[in-house]
Amino acid sequence: MKALEGVKILDFTHVQSGPTCTQLLAWFGADVIKVERPGVGDATRQQLQDIPDVDSLYFTMLNHNKRSITLDTKNPKGIEVLWRLIGECDVLVENFAPGALARMGLTWEAIHAANPRMILASVKGFGPGAYENCKVYENVAQCVGGAASTTGFRTDIPMVTGAQIGDSGTGLHLALGIVTALYHRTQTDLGQRVDCAMQDGVLNLCRVKLRDQQRLERGPLREYSQFGEGIPFGDSVPRAGNDSGGGQPGRILKCRGWETDPNAYIYFITQGAVWSQICDVIGEPAWATHPDYASPKARLPHLNEIFTRIESWTMSKTKFEAMEILNALHVPCGPILSMKEIAEDESLRRSGTVVEVDHPTRGKYLTVGNPIRLSASNTEITRSPLLGEHTEEILTEVLGYSEAERFEIAESGAIGVVQRIAAE
Repeated sequence: MKALEGVKILDFTHVQSGPTCTQLLAWFGADVIKVERPGVGDATRQQLQDIPDVDSLYFTMLNHNKRSITLDTKNPKGIEVLWRLIGECDVLVENFAPGALARMGLTWEAIHAANPRMILASVKGFGPGAYENCKVYENVAQCVGGAASTTGFRTDIPMVTGAQIGDSGTGLHLALGIVTALYHRTQTDLGQRVDCAMQDGVLNLCRVKLRDQQRLERGPLREYSQFGEGIPFGDSVPRAGNDSGGGQPGRILKCRGWETDPNAYIYFITQGAVWSQICDVIGEPAWATHPDYASPKARLPHLNEIFTRIESWTMSKTKFEAMEILNALHVPCGPILSMKEIAEDESLRRSGTVVEVDHPTRGKYLTVGNPIRLSASNTEITRSPLLGEHTEEILTEVLGYSEAERFEIAESGAIGVVQRIAAE
C-alpha cells in the first residue's frame, strides 16, 4: 500500500512550485487530478520545447504520476464538475496569482461550506504585508528571501543559484504542510488552510545567513575569507564566495584538468578532527602542531594560505583521485559533478535518484526520482499525463457521471477536445 493511497488531490497548480508539491504527493500514492484549461493546459507544456508539438521536459519532469482532466471553469457545466470534484477530493492545491481563486468563486469560506474536510493549500509570493498582492517567480523569491544578497563573491554583484529554492523549495514546504493538515484532520475531521509564501520558504533555507547577521553585530565573521584578508565587514552579511556556511571552513579547489574542464574542482572541508591527516597528505606535517595552525581558532586568520597550499595538492590529482584519497582519511569532500556526469552515473540510476521514463510522444527521457524513501511504501515513477487524457476516466470513476451525463458535459464544451493515445 502506498503511504497516501486513498487521498485525492485536486491539482490547480501550474509551472513549478505547485506541481513540485503535488508530484511529491503523487509519488507517495495520492490520486492527483490535474485540472487544465481545454486546448491549452499547464503553460509549461509549451515552454522550452525541444521537440515540436510534444510536451516539454519542463512539464513532464514536474507532473509524473498524475491524471489530467480538462475543464473550462467559465462554462456552467465546467463549474458544476468543479464543485463535484471539490466535494469528492481531500485537498485543493493552487498557485494562482493573488486573488485569482476568489474571482472564480473559490473562496475558502465557499470551499469549506461545500466540503468541511477539504484542505486548501496555496503557494503565494509573499505573506501578509505590503507585497502580498505581488507576483513572484523563482529568481525574485531568491532575491527577496535573502539568498541572492549572500550568494556570489564579495566584490561582485548578487547572484541567484541554479537550485530552484524558490519554486521547488516552497513546493516541498507546502507538501509537508498538506501532510500535517491531513494528519490533523484525522483528529478533528475538519480541513484547514495551508499557506506557503515563497519569500518565507527561501528565508527558511537561508537561516544560517540570518544567524550570521546577528553574529555580525557582535564582531567580525572569522570563518569568512575576508577576515583573513584583513578586510572590514559592513553592517550586513557579505557574499562569501564558496566559503563554508558552517563552523568547519571549506572551499572549492581546482583539480587536475581545470584549465579545460569547467567542473574539475572539489569541495574540501578542513574539519578539525582530521587536521593532522590533512597536514600529512598535503605534505605539511609540521602544521599539525604549529601554534599558528594547530587549533581551529588559530587557523582562521590563515585560511587563504592554508587553502592555497591544499589546492596545490588537489591540482596534482583528478577530482575523483582526490576524493578517493581523502575519503579514506575521512576528510569531508566532494567532487563538483556536472549534470552530464550525474545523468550518466549508473549508481544514481540503480538507487532511483535518476529515473528513465518512457513517454508516448516524447520517447525515453531522464527525470529525478523521489528524494524521500519510505521502507514500506515504494515509489514507482510513471509518466506525466497528456492534456486531458483522463477526463472521461475521472468523470466516470471519481464523480460517477453516467454516459448520458458525460455526453451532455462534452456537448456543452466544458471539457474541450482531449488528447488520446493508442493503448500502451
